[in-house]
Amino acid sequence: MRQIFTLSLVFSTIRLATPLVLAALGGLYSERSGVINIALEGLLLAGAFTAASVTYYAHSPWVGLGAAMMAGAFVAYILALACIRFKADQVVTGTGINILFIGLPAVLSGALFLSSGSTPQIPKENLLPTVYGLLPFFPHWRILSEVSVISLLALILVLITRYVLFRTPFGLRLRAVGENPEAADAAGVGVNRIRYVGVVLSGALAGIGGAYLSIGQSSLFTRNMAAGRGFIALAALIFGKWRPVQTMLACLLFGLADALTIQMQGVAKLPSGEDIPVRRYDRGAGGLYRPIASAPRPRHSLSKRKMKKASSGDAHRLSKERYPPDFAHSPDNGNISSGWNCGVSLCAHA
Repeated sequence: MRQIFTLSLVFSTIRLATPLVLAALGGLYSERSGVINIALEGLLLAGAFTAASVTYYAHSPWVGLGAAMMAGAFVAYILALACIRFKADQVVTGTGINILFIGLPAVLSGALFLSSGSTPQIPKENLLPTVYGLLPFFPHWRILSEVSVISLLALILVLITRYVLFRTPFGLRLRAVGENPEAADAAGVGVNRIRYVGVVLSGALAGIGGAYLSIGQSSLFTRNMAAGRGFIALAALIFGKWRPVQTMLACLLFGLADALTIQMQGVAKLPSGEDIPVRRYDRGAGGLYRPIASAPRPRHSLSKRKMKKASSGDAHRLSKERYPPDFAHSPDNGNISSGWNCGVSLCAHA
C-alpha cells in the first residue's frame, strides 16, 4: 500500500483533475443560467487545438492561452445564439458541436501543418510553466515544481466562482434566471443577456482547460485529445449539485480514480496472486503516449493428449480451424483496451 499511496499519486490526481475542474466550472455558469451545456467536450477540443496552433506560431504559451479562451468563448457564443435566440434544442445543439470538433481540428491541421493527425511539437520552453517556474522566488517545494500554474489557477477560479455565485448581485441574477426566469424578468433582469454571459463564460473556462491539455500536459494537439473529459466534467458537475467546491471535489475523485489505475500498475496483485498487467506504452513526439500493439495470442489451445489421439490429418485440420491463417491480421486478436489518461490511449496486455 505504501507503494501506491505516495506523493506522486497526489500530484498525478491534481494534474488529471485540472481540465475536469475548468470544464465543470464552465458548465456550472452555463447551467446555472438555464442553458444545458452538453458541448463541453467540443469546447475543450476547440481550446486545445487553438492553443497548440497559436503557441506554435507565436512562441508564447500565454498568447496561446488567450487564443484558446477566445476560441472557446466564440464556440460557446454560437451555442448560445442557437439555443437562446433561435430556440434550438440545447442537447442536440451541444451534441452537434461535439461531433463538429471531432473532425474540424483535423481538417484545419491538415491545411495549416500538412498533417491531419496532430500539430507540430512545441518546444519545451514555450509550454505552460509550473508554479515554481512562473514564480521562482517561492520556496522550492516539490508540489510547486510538479503542478502546473493552470492547476493553481483552477483552484483560484473555484473560490472566485463560489464568491461570485453566492455573494454578488450578478450571481444572484444568474441563479434567478436559471431557477425562475419569469420572476427574474418581472424584476427587470435581462434574462437573455445574463444567459449569454453565462454561456460565453462557460466557453472561456473550457477553453482554458483545453489549452492545458495541449500546451500544459502535452506539447501538441492530437485528434480527439479530450477523450471524454467534457462528459466526465458534466457528470462531476451533476455529482457536485452545481456547487463550485463540491464540483471540484467530485473532479478530484475522478482524477484520483484515474491516477490509481496508473499507480497500481506492477505494484498491486490480483486475487489470483498475479501482478496487475503493466500498461506498455511508447512516449512519442511531444510526450504523447501511444499504444504498443501486442503480439497476437491464441484464444484456444489443443491439449497434447488430443493431439496424440488425433491423426496427423485431423490434427492439421483442427489446427487450421483453431488458428486460421489470417488470425494475426484480425483486428481483435489482442486484448487492447483504451482509456483516457492525460489525454492518452494506453495498451493493456492481458
